Formats: sequence, structure tokens, C-alpha cells
Amino acid sequence: MPSGARIGRYRWRICAMLLAATTISYIDRQVLGVLAPFLQAKMGWSELDYSYIVTAFQAAYAIGLLGAGAVIDRLGTRIGYALSIGVWSLAAMSHALATGLVSFAVARFALGLGESGNFPAAIKAVAEWFPQRERALATGIFNSGSNIGAIAAPILVPVIAARWGWQAAFLFTGALSATWVTTWLLTYRTPDAQAKLSSSERTYIGREPAQPRTRVPWLRLLRHRQAWAFIAAKFITDPIWWFFLFWLPKFLHAEYGLTLMELGLPLIAIFLSADVGSIVGGWLAGYLIRRGFSAHRARKGAMLACALLVVPVVFAAKAGNLWLAVTLISLATAGHQGWSANVFTLASDMFPRHAVASVVGIGGFAGAVGGMLISTVTGLLLQFTGSYTPVFLMAGSAYLIALLVVHLLAPRLQPAQLDSVPATTRVDTTGGER
Repeated sequence: MPSGARIGRYRWRICAMLLAATTISYIDRQVLGVLAPFLQAKMGWSELDYSYIVTAFQAAYAIGLLGAGAVIDRLGTRIGYALSIGVWSLAAMSHALATGLVSFAVARFALGLGESGNFPAAIKAVAEWFPQRERALATGIFNSGSNIGAIAAPILVPVIAARWGWQAAFLFTGALSATWVTTWLLTYRTPDAQAKLSSSERTYIGREPAQPRTRVPWLRLLRHRQAWAFIAAKFITDPIWWFFLFWLPKFLHAEYGLTLMELGLPLIAIFLSADVGSIVGGWLAGYLIRRGFSAHRARKGAMLACALLVVPVVFAAKAGNLWLAVTLISLATAGHQGWSANVFTLASDMFPRHAVASVVGIGGFAGAVGGMLISTVTGLLLQFTGSYTPVFLMAGSAYLIALLVVHLLAPRLQPAQLDSVPATTRVDTTGGER
């Protein structure tokens, strides 16, 4: 195989932009989580009130994902991604105007609508710019932005809030999003339209057979077990990540009395571990493929390793020591993100490029619905029992259950034969981004 230097590396610049977008997205999401103990006391929210605000984001995220993938497939990655981030930039800054439960919920709802386009667009960009053997690694790299954002937020937010007020934290992250949109529109093109791409790298990216650019209705996608395997994986495991993202600061504050300025170090350790897990989880599947494993054995082997990392988190609620709890949760977040890198790649493994964003959107919808359920359940449990133990028990078992379901629905991760079903959709003859 030609060396990376001879092939060219422009595709990794695209991956870096996807990493930046995902990082900004998770900074935007995590601002509320970091400020939650402070805002809950200031605004007088109950545990259920906070769960309603979190659920508003997830409800909008779910609704947005119903259409985000289809919109991005139709508009193209360049315009579709820019539209998504433009909406969430305005929504992030609108939090600074919120004064209570309803206005915060409205701002979170708008943020969820905008951010629903991030992963469908990023996965589509990876499918456009990377050959199959590199997709899990590229996905793991950009998906690590979720952890970088979660690390950056507890570093930046307390300092900004202490110096300029909590409203400034939301304004700062919204400005980051607006800057990214400008850069993206100026630089992104598909490989066939990118003048800066070398001929050798263009050939390397495009050496897989060309695929027709057809619009695939959801009902047609849902006829395939492969789609349900992806949907089930997202529905069962995404809620655990939502719990980590929105409830960990509250857990650490409630169980160990950490103040706003003290939350930073434990959260950094937890999400730095997740960052490593994202990259290693994506790398592991590619390594196994290079070692001669079949694609489905490599993918599921990597997913199993990640699922086993999460299991010890069942003991986190009763750890009794801050850093023991942090260690157990760190293993779980690393496992989740390694798992997530491989689950996202299932979509591009089993579906043609022109359907990837739609499949990811449907799966993301299922994950967001699961997130709504776990937020409501967590709020109810804390309101009436004050115990995090049942939630950590669910977290520890979810990934093994999800892997079993994926295996039953897609034993060999066979590609879905969409073209074997009589087509009723129009063919996109524009040949590129619009």
C-alpha cells in the first residue's frame, strides 16, 4: 500500500474540521451541565425541573434528527452542515437571555434542533472523504471532539462565569460556532471538486465503486434489518452518554460536595479518558482488519471490548471515594466513545453513501428518544429516592445488551441491498455539492 506521504493527507484536514465542529457542539451542550448546580440553586429548579430542561433539548434533537439526515442528503454536506451550525450558534447565544424554567427550555429546544445535524453531516463527510478501512479511525477522531468539548467546558465555563457572569459563557460558545461556519463555507468541497486535492489522494479516496446519488425514503430503509441494528444500538446506549454529559456535574456536587470551581479536574479526567477511548476504539477495528479479521468480526470485536469497559460503572454510585468513582466513570466514558466510533461506522459499512446521513439521522432520533426517557427517569428517581444507583446499573449493562441485539439483527454486517428494491426516487444528477 502506498505511504501516507505519497497518497496525500488533505482528507485529514477535513477530519480536523469535523473534530472542531463536534468539539464546539459539546462545549455548547456542556455549558448547562457545568453550570447546573449553580443555576439550579439560583433559579430554584427542582430535580424534575432540571430534567424537563434537559428533555427539551433531547426532544428537539430527536425531532431534528427525523429530518436532518434527509435535508443534508438533499442539500449536500457543505450547505447542510453550515445551516445546522448556524442555527445552533444563535440558539447557544440565546441562553444568555433566559430568565427561568420556560425560557431555558425554549433555548435548549432551539439548540437541540440545530445540533441535530452535526453527526449526520459529519458521518456523510467521512463517507465522502475516506475509504472504508479508514472510516472508523476518522470517525473516532472527529467523535473525540465530544470529549474535548466536555473537557474544555469545565475549564472555560467556571472562569468565564466567575469573571463576566453565567450569560457570557453561552455567548462565548455561540461565537465559536459562528466562526466555524464561515471557515467551513470557504473551504469545504467534495473530493471531486476540491482543486487542492492531489490526484493520488483522489484516486485513493475514490477507489471503491462509484455509487448512485439517489434519495432513499425512510420506509425503504426501515425494511432492512441493518437499519434496525443501528437504530437499536443508538436507542440502548446513547441515553447513557446523555446521562454522563448532563448529570455527572450534579452527581459529583451531590455526592462529594464539589463547587463550580472544583468540578473541573474530575470532569477533565473523565472526558479525557473518553477522548482516548474514542480514538483507540476506532483504531482497534482498523487494526483487526489489517491483521486479517473480517470486517464484521473486527467491528464486533472492538465493540465487545468497549462494552466490557463500561461494566464496572455499576459500582460508581457506591464508590465512597471521589477518585475511585471518577476512575470507574472514566472507564465507562472511554468504553462508550470507542463503542460510538464503531457504531457510527456501522452505518457507512452497511449502507451506500447516499443513504448514510439518513440512516444516522434515524438512529440519532432513536438515541435522543432514549435520552428523553433516561432524563425523565433520572429526575423522578432523584426527586423521590435521591439515589443514582439504578441509573449506573442501567449504564453498566446497556452495551452488552445492545451488542447482542446488533448481532441478532445483523450477524455478518452484510451491506443492505437498497438497489434490489424497485426504485421510486429521483436520481440527483447535479454531481456534487450545491
